[in-house]
Amino acid sequence: MKENEIKKFCNEWLSAWTGNNPDKLTSFYSENAYYQDPEKPKGIIGQREIKAYFRKLLALNPNWKWEMEEAFPCSKGFTMKWKATIPVGNIIIIESGMDIVEIENDRIIRNEVYFDRTKMLEEITKLKKLV
Repeated sequence: MKENEIKKFCNEWLSAWTGNNPDKLTSFYSENAYYQDPEKPKGIIGQREIKAYFRKLLALNPNWKWEMEEAFPCSKGFTMKWKATIPVGNIIIIESGMDIVEIENDRIIRNEVYFDRTKMLEEITKLKKLV
């Protein structure tokens, strides 16, 4: 992918992470896509399983926001550095991380997400203790 294509794709894809619309987000993934993040380190395969996971994830985090900081094209897609703004109760966490994204026929076939979620989990734990 060319840099301008990556930027356009990322703007549309990352905006789908905000809100609670797993159908929209899943539409960026191929039928047999592979998805991995810190919560699912062994990964999940297939759009149906990914959608079920996204349904729960987005319901818990409808107001988080993801923004591309940099992207680096590669033969199968791109690697992207991002910044996330994650509300947890009254606290706003700013987190950085990276994705490895492989694309085929304009759909994600592989998405590996890497970031340290320690700060986010600490705030969630504090919030649960208050409830």
